Amino acid sequence: MRSVPRWALLSSGCAPLLLAGGWTVAALLEGPAYDPVTQTISVLAAYGAEGSWVMTGAFFALGVCHLVTAWGLRPAAPAGRVALAGGGLAAFAVALVPAPSSGGSLKHGAAVVVGFTLLAVWPVLAAVRRGGVPWGLRLTPSVAVSALMALGAVWFLVEMNRQGSAGVAERLVTCIQSTWPLVVVASCLRYAGDMRDKSGGRGVSDESDESDESGESGESGESDEASAPPR
Repeated sequence: MRSVPRWALLSSGCAPLLLAGGWTVAALLEGPAYDPVTQTISVLAAYGAEGSWVMTGAFFALGVCHLVTAWGLRPAAPAGRVALAGGGLAAFAVALVPAPSSGGSLKHGAAVVVGFTLLAVWPVLAAVRRGGVPWGLRLTPSVAVSALMALGAVWFLVEMNRQGSAGVAERLVTCIQSTWPLVVVASCLRYAGDMRDKSGGRGVSDESDESDESGESGESGESDEASAPPR
C-alpha cells in the first residue's frame, strides 16, 4: 500500500481550523445583526457583508486544503480522491459566486449542493474494499460517516423550511465534512507506523518494493537456470 506524506496532515488539519476561524471572524465583523444560530455561513460571504472578504478567503483556503489532501491520500481509491478534489473546487465556486445580499441565487445554491454532495460521498468512494487497510479507509466507518452527513443535511433542510436553527445544522455538517479528511490521513499515518514497527523499521511501501524486487530476482534466476545448457 502506498504511504501518505506527512504534509497531508497539515493540509487536512488546517481545513476545519480555517473554515471555523473564517466564520468566527466574519461573524464578529458583521456584528449583532448576524445570528449564527438561524443564519447560514453563506450570509457572511454575501455581497455587502462586512466580513465577506474573510469568509471568501476561508472558502478559498478550504478548497486548497481539500485539493492538497486529495493529492496526498495515495492509499485511497481513486474515485474518492477525485470526489474530495471536486469538493475543493466546489469551495472555489462558492467563493466566486457569493449569495446576494437578499433573496436566493441559483448559481450559488448549485455550487453549495454540488460541494456538499461530493464531500458527503467521497468517504464511501475512497474506501478500500479489502483487508489490511487503515481504519479511515475501511468500508464500515466510511459508510457511517457518509450517512451521518446525509442526516445532517436532512436536519439542515428541515431547519431551513421552518426558519429554525439552520446555522447550527449547517455548521455541524460542514465541521464533519472538513474534519473527516484529517481523520483518514491520521489513520493512514498511524497504520503505516504500526506496520513499520512490526517489520522492524521498514515501511509498508518498502516491504512492497522489496517483495517486488525479490519476485523479479527469483523469476530472473529461474530464467537463467532454464536457459543454461545441460551438462
